[in-house]
Amino acid sequence: MKYFFSLHISTDTEQANKIAQILGVESNYPQVEWGYRLIVKDNKYTNFIDVFLGILEGKYDKLREIGIEKEDISIWMIYEYKNQCNMEFSPSDMKKLGDSGITFCISCYEGNVGNVL
Repeated sequence: MKYFFSLHISTDTEQANKIAQILGVESNYPQVEWGYRLIVKDNKYTNFIDVFLGILEGKYDKLREIGIEKEDISIWMIYEYKNQCNMEFSPSDMKKLGDSGITFCISCYEGNVGNVL
């Protein structure tokens, strides 16, 4: 089992530098317009929802000033599995995500995700 999480912001190349300045983190996921990828090692639990919402907290107005709306932001879980794919999320994490207005996406791949990870 392998998985990683990412924060995606749909934008253009010119805005990417401004987003990094506002959020205080550089994009490290070049497969998307602007993305911050969080890789989990050794299947260690990581509260990725808190990590990503913490990066965004208090910065929505500045993002809106450069044309980024909440609809442009999504949090992704990329998950490789064998035989069966099960996940669970706490009600409090789902509530935080719902209250934020940020879209949550899950992509599951059977077998080797190779270049995705």
